[in-house]
Amino acid sequence: MSRSRLHWALIAGTAAAVGVGAALGMRALTEQVDARLPDARGIASFNRPGTITLLSTNGKVIQKLGPATRDKVKPGAMPPTVAEAFIAAEDRRFYQHDGVDGWGIARAIVTNVRQGSIREGASTITQQLARTVFLSQDRTITRKLKEAALAMKLERQLSKQQILEQYLNYVYLGSGAYGVADAAWIYFSKTPEQLTVPESAMIAGLPPAPSIYSPLVNPDLAKERRSIILDRMAQAGFISTSEAESGRNSPLGLKPATPKYFNSSAPYFTTWIAQELPKFLTPEQLEVGGVKVHTSLNLDWQKKAQQVIRANAPFDTEGAMVSIDPGNGLVRVMVGGKDFSKSQFNRTILALRSPGSTFKLFPYAAAIDRGMKPETKVFDAKRCWNGYCPKNFGDKYYGNISLADALKNSLNTVAVQLQDIVGFDAVIEIANNLNIGTERPLGKYYPMAIGAYEQTILDMTAAYAGIANRGVFFRPSPIEEIRGPKNELLWSRRLSENRGRRAVDSDVADTMNWMLQRVVTGGTGIAAKLDDRQVAGKTGTSENTRDLWFIGSIPQLTTGVWFGYDDDRATKSTSGEAAWAWKQFMLQIKDEIPVRAFPDKPKTNRKMRLAVDPKTIAKPPEPQPKQVPKASTDPDAPQPTVETDLPRRIAPQPRQTPYLWRNSAPDRNVDRQGRRWWRN
Repeated sequence: MSRSRLHWALIAGTAAAVGVGAALGMRALTEQVDARLPDARGIASFNRPGTITLLSTNGKVIQKLGPATRDKVKPGAMPPTVAEAFIAAEDRRFYQHDGVDGWGIARAIVTNVRQGSIREGASTITQQLARTVFLSQDRTITRKLKEAALAMKLERQLSKQQILEQYLNYVYLGSGAYGVADAAWIYFSKTPEQLTVPESAMIAGLPPAPSIYSPLVNPDLAKERRSIILDRMAQAGFISTSEAESGRNSPLGLKPATPKYFNSSAPYFTTWIAQELPKFLTPEQLEVGGVKVHTSLNLDWQKKAQQVIRANAPFDTEGAMVSIDPGNGLVRVMVGGKDFSKSQFNRTILALRSPGSTFKLFPYAAAIDRGMKPETKVFDAKRCWNGYCPKNFGDKYYGNISLADALKNSLNTVAVQLQDIVGFDAVIEIANNLNIGTERPLGKYYPMAIGAYEQTILDMTAAYAGIANRGVFFRPSPIEEIRGPKNELLWSRRLSENRGRRAVDSDVADTMNWMLQRVVTGGTGIAAKLDDRQVAGKTGTSENTRDLWFIGSIPQLTTGVWFGYDDDRATKSTSGEAAWAWKQFMLQIKDEIPVRAFPDKPKTNRKMRLAVDPKTIAKPPEPQPKQVPKASTDPDAPQPTVETDLPRRIAPQPRQTPYLWRNSAPDRNVDRQGRRWWRN
């Protein structure tokens, strides 16, 4: 080889080596940079910070909270016209660049210099997607460099179609619309495939300044922006000149709609969820978002319950309903009022209402727990306890009567007598075990036996659910499980420590369920009777018919119904209305629940914690003077029932004036001190 050829061969070899080295160096540098950047393939699971999705038992969306993308276009289903409008508006060289468009940057600089203002941006669709999903909105050089590097990584890991679809599903388009599907609905009440060319162009013109170009805010400016996008679509060959001209002259044709899932399908329930979530998630988890909450709510039952309350509330009273699965405490239905749009006050968890004779569950359970039986006879007659003289409805008394028949007829005197026999502590113990009186202590007053202490509808229903569950109590819960942004399990009821706890002996619970069934088959709760299955329940009516209750159970579901006025007016109705409403709800859902029977009434009571002589109980009481004694200094001693001597408590519900704990009474029956007491 000649010296000249050798010289050029050496030069060529050196150049090749340098080129290969440069290529390898660039590749190594790219790999090093890529390693420091997020994996773009995880973009499909992106959730905006703070978003929370609430799901019903069958996976239906109840509500989406926070800056959520409420609806997405499925892969491969993006309408071509919509995609072309955004390409023309945001990134004309989308299919030519590799994530960063040098020609686009140069063009934007020239255009903006000529116009004397910022009229055109230089960020590609890929860069905007990278910024939305992975980066902040800071206007810094560092952030722009990261954005460019990440955009190029996106282009290497995803196809152009995937990038475009993800961008169109996440881009903010004003008025709470995140993505094309949201925008099509919010501005035109349409799905993306129903959008016309002018409508697509209008939406595509929003990203640079959504709040300024929004047709709901500046319709004239939105029209001008739409015309610009239509011209660009014509220049790109996506539409004809005549189509662009026709679009410019067409009206906006707005038909605004509320974002999908913006409003809750069960607003009273979801307000409770909002209160409960901080008990299950850390502030950091709530802030990061991307959380899916699988709730306990049966959305179909919820809608039926809401209709029943609206249709059956007597006169113009308010109403509420709660359904609980006794076997786990999960709340299946929560209706806190007739109309959430008129009143957001959730009466199931916030209203403290007189429970009336539904409270008799506790003195009767205490009596059974201490060894008495449904057949045990007591003597029903007019009687006073330290000056407190309750009356039965209709001033009717039965003499010797069994506990079972006394509960069936809801006799006030017997309930107080049982409390006197077993003692205040025994009744309070049973109530506390079922979570009644744990937050608002029960005082040792004779009217307690027939409901002098106000309770929430949720708490009373949960107590009855504990009895329906053979004495095992579960604290009410609205959540089945919670999953994070990557579908990881954050919390699960099955794995939690809420296993339920023994509140009363199973024999005691079984006996109470047998007695409560008789209330429905032939007593005060007969309006709730179902022909094809057992129902155990109890009615309750407070002083001057201010509160109407029925709490009833089948073995798999306990439901409480309440009617009344927020300002404590008399309803001028009966608790039979609540029992009837309970039945109307159950008739609609019972076929979804297998027929199951309660356990038979126990033949013996294993507890026998108190030996009671039936002969002593069944004797007429000795006459007692009807005078009110002075208040005892002993806090455990029975106190006078003068209203001003009862504990002063203000219930957290809308009232015209603060009020005392209500001493309640049966209809049209007044004791010597002018107070009324429950009849049923």
